[in-house]
Amino acid sequence: MKRYHSVLLFLVLLALPALLLASGKSRAGTSAAPELTIPIGARYLGGGGSAIAVATGLESVFWNPAGVDRSSNTANAMFSYRSYIADINVSFASVSGKFGFGTLALSLRSFGIGDIPVTTESSPDGTGEILKPSFFVVGFTYSKLLSDRTSVGATVNLINESFGNVQASGVSFDMGVQYHNLVGIEGLAVGVTVKNIGPGMQYGGSGLYRQADAVDADRGITFYKVGAATFDLPSLFEIGFSYHRQLADDHSLVASVAYENSNYAVDEYRVGVDYAFKNFLHVRAGYFFLPAPTGDSRVKTPSVFKNFTVGFGLGLAEVTGANIDLDYAYVPGDLFRDNNLITINIGF
Repeated sequence: MKRYHSVLLFLVLLALPALLLASGKSRAGTSAAPELTIPIGARYLGGGGSAIAVATGLESVFWNPAGVDRSSNTANAMFSYRSYIADINVSFASVSGKFGFGTLALSLRSFGIGDIPVTTESSPDGTGEILKPSFFVVGFTYSKLLSDRTSVGATVNLINESFGNVQASGVSFDMGVQYHNLVGIEGLAVGVTVKNIGPGMQYGGSGLYRQADAVDADRGITFYKVGAATFDLPSLFEIGFSYHRQLADDHSLVASVAYENSNYAVDEYRVGVDYAFKNFLHVRAGYFFLPAPTGDSRVKTPSVFKNFTVGFGLGLAEVTGANIDLDYAYVPGDLFRDNNLITINIGF
């Protein structure tokens, strides 16, 4: 058992540099690959994204990869769709399979940004050219249940972004651990994750070349490449606790809390509850709090969302005869439109 405690201690120590280097100020919108931080899946987002310690199945590819191997199914498939801000849509698909050495999962996140007309100073109404941005992330996850209490997992994400004649690619790593029945208390669990660890990203491509006439040379107009800056990934450290309580034979409740530290945003605190009737109906609600970046409570932390989420889930096994779960989450917008998420999980 000491070996499993060492796993948890190792991951916490691994996350300490992120805590020490965090500025405590919001630098939102200035990192590379901000799409890595957009939550995936309705089941746990409906509860505020606080269930880091008990996330299981394919949704835990995003929340905590340690939970992927905790699924009771031999194989799983998941499809999720989210209407995000500014007419952006987020689609997620993933499959997983159990093997003797653990569970392997393959996932794809794609971001539909739509067509963007090209405008210039001389053609403010458009040149007729249309940009079709392409943003996607391919993930490879390995998860292993070391005992009935402890599980670990890791994901390698391959990132690709392109629009016009410029593009960037990168790689990031997520790691997580979950420990159930903490300090001998039945139903108490802890989870720790470190996300988006990797080298910075830099744009390149023919779209960065510009024609100019060198002032210190007599060679006419020449193509020069604009040097794009390198930006760091939005690295995160998260720790969460959950407590599962059986209220009656057919009723149960899971209460969760989580803390997030980011190198590009202020700290975030999340709480959530998930009430279940049998395995048929789940009702969820969550709340998240972002302290003011200046420490002055009168200063509002910029956010495009309001501070709560709600959702529900239906287990359709008894109705359809197949192991199918349907989940929905609602995230009310503040500066942009409300977000709606729909997720379908299929187990075999």
